[in-house]
Amino acid sequence: MEAQGTYGPYVRNHNQLYTNRQRSHFTPNMPGHGNSINFGASAELCKSRPLDLVFIIDSSRSVRPAEFEKVKIFLSEMVDSLDIGSDATRVALVNYASTVNIEFLLKKYFSKAEVKQAFSRIDPLSTGTMTGLAIKTAMEQVFTENAGARPLKKNIGKVAIIVTDGRPQDKVEEVAAAARASGIEIYAVGVDRADMRSLKLMASQPLDDHVFYVETYGVIEKLTSKFRETLCEEARGDLTENACMCEAQIAFQRKVHNSIQTLTSRHILSD
Repeated sequence: MEAQGTYGPYVRNHNQLYTNRQRSHFTPNMPGHGNSINFGASAELCKSRPLDLVFIIDSSRSVRPAEFEKVKIFLSEMVDSLDIGSDATRVALVNYASTVNIEFLLKKYFSKAEVKQAFSRIDPLSTGTMTGLAIKTAMEQVFTENAGARPLKKNIGKVAIIVTDGRPQDKVEEVAAAARASGIEIYAVGVDRADMRSLKLMASQPLDDHVFYVETYGVIEKLTSKFRETLCEEARGDLTENACMCEAQIAFQRKVHNSIQTLTSRHILSD
C-alpha cells in the first residue's frame, strides 16, 4: 500500500488524505506511479499569483541526510508548480538549526532551473532548532526591498513556508506575530515529532489552511498539490477564465480518482 500522510492541525487518522474543507488530489497507487503527484493538465492551467516566497527549513541533526533530500525534493516540486520569474514569484531560502543561514535571497534567481539547482547544493547544518531566530532573520533580512522583495505599493503577497520536525528551542509566538503583522503570511509544516502547539503559534489564520502535518519526510512531497490548490484559489479573482478551467479540472480529477478507487475495491483493476 502507498504510504499515507496527514495534515491539518487536528488530523490523527494516518489514512486520511484530506482536510475537512477540501480533498487533495494525488496519483493513485497504480503500477508505474508509486508515490508521485499527478498534476495533470491543471499544472499549466492554474496560474499562481506573484509571490515573494521564502522557505524556512529546519536542518538540525534530527533531520537525517536522506530526509533532508526529501525536503529538497519537496522544495523543487513546489517551484515546479509555480510561475517563477522577476515579475512572477520570487523565491528565497533560509536554512536553520542552532544558527541561521540565508542560502539565497529573493533577488538571486529568476528561473525554475536556477532555483532548483540552488536547492540541490544546500547542506544540512547541525544541532539545535532556533525557529524563532529563523523567522526573525527572514523578516528583517529577506523580506526587504534590498533583498529583492517587491515594494508594498505593488501589492505582492509575502509568504513564508516553515518546515520543521522538532520543538523550537527559542520563543516563536512574538516574532511570528510580528512577522504576520508586517504582512507575511505564514504556513507551518510539521513532520514526525514536530510540536503542534508551536506550529499553531507560528501560522497565520485560519489554522486549518496554514498548519500541516505529515508523519514522515517520505510523504512530505504530497503537500505540494495542497499548496497548489491554495495558490490557485487565491489567484481566481484576477484570473477568472483560467481559474474556472482549474476548478473544472480539479473536479474531473476528483471524479476519476473516486472511480479508480471504486474499481480497485471491486478487484476489476489488476497489476
